[in-house]
Order: sequence, then C-alpha cells, then structure tokens
Amino acid sequence: MDWKDKNVLVTGGTGSFGRKFVEIMMKEYQPERLIVYSRDELKQHEMRMAGLEHPKLRYFIGDIRDLPRLRRAFNGVDIVVHTAALKQVPACEYNPMEAVKTNILGSSNVVDAALDAGVKKVLALSTDKAVNPVNLYGATKLAAEKLVVQSNAYAGGMVTRLSCVRYGNVVGSRGSVVPLFIKQRQNGEITLTDTRMTRFLISLEQGVRFVIRCMEDMQGGEVFVPKIPSTKMVDLARAIAPDAKIRMIGIRPGEKLHEVLISEDEARTTVELDDMFVVQPAAALWFGYHWTDKGNPLPEGYHYASDNNGEWLSQEQIRQLVQPFELHEMESSR
Repeated sequence: MDWKDKNVLVTGGTGSFGRKFVEIMMKEYQPERLIVYSRDELKQHEMRMAGLEHPKLRYFIGDIRDLPRLRRAFNGVDIVVHTAALKQVPACEYNPMEAVKTNILGSSNVVDAALDAGVKKVLALSTDKAVNPVNLYGATKLAAEKLVVQSNAYAGGMVTRLSCVRYGNVVGSRGSVVPLFIKQRQNGEITLTDTRMTRFLISLEQGVRFVIRCMEDMQGGEVFVPKIPSTKMVDLARAIAPDAKIRMIGIRPGEKLHEVLISEDEARTTVELDDMFVVQPAAALWFGYHWTDKGNPLPEGYHYASDNNGEWLSQEQIRQLVQPFELHEMESSR
C-alpha cells in the first residue's frame, strides 16, 4: 500500500502509541495528511515542542464521545487508527460509566463516523485483557472489539472495512510497570503482586510497526494477534533492580496471574502464520475467510497465554527492552 496519497487519522494521538505512530509515519511513510485527534491541548502542544510539527501534520482537539466532531475530523480521511481509550484498570473500576462512555460508546462513534465519511479502513487497538475479562477495562475492550468487527455487516456495499489488533503489555507506555520499578529501585525495594505472575511484553515500536503491517493486509473483520514473548514479572523486577528487595503485596482486584491473547473458543476460527495469529469471525456472511489458505489451523484445545508461551525473554533481552526508559530516567533526574 502506498501511504503517500493517504489521509490518515489517529484517535488518542497524543498517547504513547499515537506519538510513536506519528513519529514513524512522518519519518518513513509520509502520508498526504496525518491528523492527531485527541482531547488534551497540552499534550498536543508538547508534541509540537518536541519537534512533531510538519505541514502535513494536523492537530485536532476532540473527544471520541463527540460524534459531530468526529464526523468533521473524518472528512476526507482514508485510514483511521483508533487508539483512544481509558486504560487504567483501577480508574475504570472506580469510574465504570466513564469507561463505558469512552471505550464502548466512543468506539461506536468512531465506527459511525467512519461509515458516514466513507473511511476505507479502520483498525482499532485492543488488549489481552479483552480475552476472558476479569475487570471492567477488559470488558469494555471486549465489547469494543465485537462492535468494531461486527460493524463490517453495516458497511454493506460501502468501502469501509474494520479490524482490530490485540497485543499484550507495552514496555514503558503510560501505566506500564517498568517506570514504576525504575523509580522504586531508588528506595531499594520493589513491590510485586505475585511471584507466579507472567505477562506478554512488546515494545512500543514493535506495536506500531505491527499495526502498520496489519493496516496494509486487513480485509475487514480480523483480529490480528502478534506472536510476542512472555516474561515472569519477578524476572522483570530482577532485571531492572537486581539488588533490590522484593516485597509481595498480593494480587489486586481485577488482576490475572496470566494473560491470554487467544482463548480456546477463539482458536477454532484462528489461523496461525509465521509471526502472528489471525482470529477470524465465526459464521459471518460478509467475511471471506481468505486467511484460511494462508496459514494453519490451531490444534483442538489450544489457547495462547503468557504462561504457556513458547518464547520467553532472557534477562539480557529484558534489559535491552527497558534500556531506553533507564536512560530517560537518568536524564530526568539530572
């Protein structure tokens, strides 16, 4: 796909993903127009001051809860990357309707605006917490996933196609445990909820490049899942602070011991490729199932979880992943 003649919009464009997406897009792909859509004017100003300013780059103030504003922003847009969400688990638990309004109703607005404006492709970001959810954040993201995928039925003869990307914890993103561990290291003590806990880990750049690839390959209706390594949280803590004491504080409400990226039920319609899985919708008349011939079916009873993963990060690989945030912390403390 040639991005140079495409008008691209990213919701939540001032977040961790959005910012890295803008950096890579402007440096390597140079779309005709790239719109950062977000509700925080300060973060947009900070992006400009950090050098993310270009004649083809636009900054739109707007909330995905505001359907008329979305319709205005989507005018003439070819591609939408939908990243805007409330993602902090405790905040979503304490403010449940706010999470529903943003993550579910906001995603519905994105779909409606895309259909109305004739956007060609919409790719929404999801999370491993949407699989077998145990907290409200995961439940809202599951609902958003279903909404985005099934909205292909509404597209009918229109050009709009909608898909999702689902992956695990992004190292160093806002809310990530990595900056917390780095700060706690200064006090000589790191807090862990459970020594058995495992997580999928992916870098921000890996996440962005995977999304760009899926945007190019999507037909509409897929949930794309990258193959990414797992780590034990205790290993992550030891890699960041090998000399610190580890204090156990117990699993918090809404937290899992292990995360799942593909459930056993989803596996029946999932195709495995070399470096990713494609979850196809079950019994959808509008879906062509063309991925079936491009990969292999999964075995009966399969599920892709952070504790049964075949790929695990070594201590050296963990240190390489967290190194950029170590350097950032050192610069900030000067």
